[in-house]
Amino acid sequence: MAWSITDVVRMSGVTSRTLRHYDDIGLLPPAYVAGNGHRYYEEAQLLRLQQILLMRELDVGLREIQAVLDRQADRVSVLREHHARLLAEQDRIGTLARTVARTIADLEESEEEEDMVRINRPENLFEGFQPDPEMEAEARERWPAAYEESRRAVAGMDPATTEEWQREATAQMIRFAEFMAAGTPADDPAVQDLVDAHHRGVRRFWTPDAEAYRGLAATYAEDPRFRENFDRIAPGLADYQRDAMAVYADARLS
Repeated sequence: MAWSITDVVRMSGVTSRTLRHYDDIGLLPPAYVAGNGHRYYEEAQLLRLQQILLMRELDVGLREIQAVLDRQADRVSVLREHHARLLAEQDRIGTLARTVARTIADLEESEEEEDMVRINRPENLFEGFQPDPEMEAEARERWPAAYEESRRAVAGMDPATTEEWQREATAQMIRFAEFMAAGTPADDPAVQDLVDAHHRGVRRFWTPDAEAYRGLAATYAEDPRFRENFDRIAPGLADYQRDAMAVYADARLS
C-alpha cells in the first residue's frame, strides 16, 4: 500500500515542504514518484519517518539522523555526542532566557507609553539565538554560493565579534523604526544612508546584487520568522525596511 505526500502530511503532521527537503537531501526519499510528479510513500518510508521524528524530538541534527539510519554510526554514540552538546548549551539557554525576559520587560514598559508607534529598545535582540536549521537548509539549497560565503564568514567570528554584530543589527533596526515613526519616506536620503550601512553589514557575510538584495528585503516582510523580530521593535517595521531596501537596490545596485 502506498500513501501520497498529502496522506503523510495528514498522518504525521510534517509539512509537505519538510518532506520534499528530506527527499532532496537523501534522508527520506519516497518509495516512488508517479508520472505526474507526485511522491508516494510505503510502509518502510513511514517507519523511517517515525525514527526521524523521534530523533528530531531529541533535537538530533539531520546529518546525525541520516548517519544512524544509514548504519554509518552507532545510535548510542550519536546520542552521547548530542548529550554533550546539550550540556554545553546550558549557558546559552540561560542567556537566551535573560534576553526574552528583558524583551518582555521592554514590551510591558512600552505598553504604558502613549506614542502612536511604540519602539521597543532591547540592547541585543538576537543575543543567545542560533540559526534556524530549516532556514539554513533552505538558504543552502536556494543560494549555495552565498550560503558557503556566509558560513565561512560566520565561522571566522569569535563570540565578542558576534555579539558586537548582533547589537549593531538591533541598533540599525531601531534607527529604521525611528525614521518610520517620524513619517520619513523610505526614499529619503537619510534613510537610504542607513540602508547603505545595512548593505555594508550584509556584505560581511555575502555580496548581494540588486535582485538578491530585493529578495532579502522581501524575506524580511514575508517570512513570519523574520517579521516577528521586526515587529518586536515596531509594528510595520518589516514593510518599511523592505521598501527602503528596494529603493536602494533600484538606485544603487541595478
